[in-house]
Amino acid sequence: MGNNFIPFSPPLIGEEEIGEVVDALRTGWITTGPKVRRFEEEFARFIGAPAALALNSGTAAMHVALATLGMGPGDAVITTPMTFCSTVHVIEQVGAHPILVDIEPDTLNIDPNEIERVLKSQIGNRKSEIRALLPVHLYGHPCDMDAILDIAKKYDLKVIEDAAHALPAKYKGRFVGTIGDLTAFSFYATKNLTTGEGGMLTGPQDLLEEARIWSLHGMSRDAWKRYSSEGSWYYEVIRPGFKYNMSDIAAAMGIHQLRKLSQFHERRTQIVKRYNQAFSELRELEIPTEKKDVEHAWHLYVVRLNLQLLKISRNQFIEELRARNVGTSVHFIPVHLHPYYRDKYGYKPDDFPVTFQEYQRIISLPIYPRMSDQDVQDVIDAVTEIIHTHRR
Repeated sequence: MGNNFIPFSPPLIGEEEIGEVVDALRTGWITTGPKVRRFEEEFARFIGAPAALALNSGTAAMHVALATLGMGPGDAVITTPMTFCSTVHVIEQVGAHPILVDIEPDTLNIDPNEIERVLKSQIGNRKSEIRALLPVHLYGHPCDMDAILDIAKKYDLKVIEDAAHALPAKYKGRFVGTIGDLTAFSFYATKNLTTGEGGMLTGPQDLLEEARIWSLHGMSRDAWKRYSSEGSWYYEVIRPGFKYNMSDIAAAMGIHQLRKLSQFHERRTQIVKRYNQAFSELRELEIPTEKKDVEHAWHLYVVRLNLQLLKISRNQFIEELRARNVGTSVHFIPVHLHPYYRDKYGYKPDDFPVTFQEYQRIISLPIYPRMSDQDVQDVIDAVTEIIHTHRR
């Protein structure tokens, strides 16, 4: 094992991104402008979506999606407790009611059977009307979208996908971002494609025209039109909108990150193969699931400890890795365990038994394109040594 610390997930930024950012600074278009338009068009073309709207975060993309589809007070949205808090925050922020359902034990994605069970139990006994599903493609493995879309059709629900982890994932040959009503992507610093901070919303042109209004103060004309030679000084505010537009500086990075995405994904897949080969031999670990009908984005590589075979806890395992210069994380602390949601809705840890059980044994290991082969081997050696030292 090496002496240098292996961080959890640093970005890989090249001279192309730097040059494009400098060009944005020199042109004077540093807020929403031509580079944002170019990034939107190239992103939509890459995944085969009808249209794309660049925003300043994945959270903003989900918030705008909910507003665009008219979600608000009196409405409810079903999602998963195994996600980052922003997935549920945006439901609260539009005044709707989040309803959490448990996850599949293999992929850890939202369980369609649990969605159906909750929908049946709510019929005729609703404090709020369930109007949408918000599945999360956790770690980069697509959800069971056929089952989710069937449920949505049966109950007349909208589908907003949280694809923060899912670029460039595919479900049955289709890119995530071309399946549900609207799809939100994140370009945060740790993501497979980064703009530092940023996000994208994909969907039909008519919905994205409405989303674009919501994303910039609810104005009828955006900054690109107002300040270009084609624009007018006059505008009207027609929605109580947000300030969620992406800057040209961020889009400048995204343009070149997108062009490198396939190369980045290939490297992630190589790392996964090495991890899987090494860790599949260890009874104390479960390697990630990848179903046959999907292409995993491998945003995260999450192993699960078989704690009954170890003499240490998950938290102690993480500390042992840190002592061996390996950075890790946990994805995620379930939403229903956080004080705000626990106290507001009276959740108990075992209200979602699969989520709670799996949370206690998951560890996210480093996986990113700039990892060297030696870095990968150092992670494998550290994990293997800890298991050999602490196995029962």
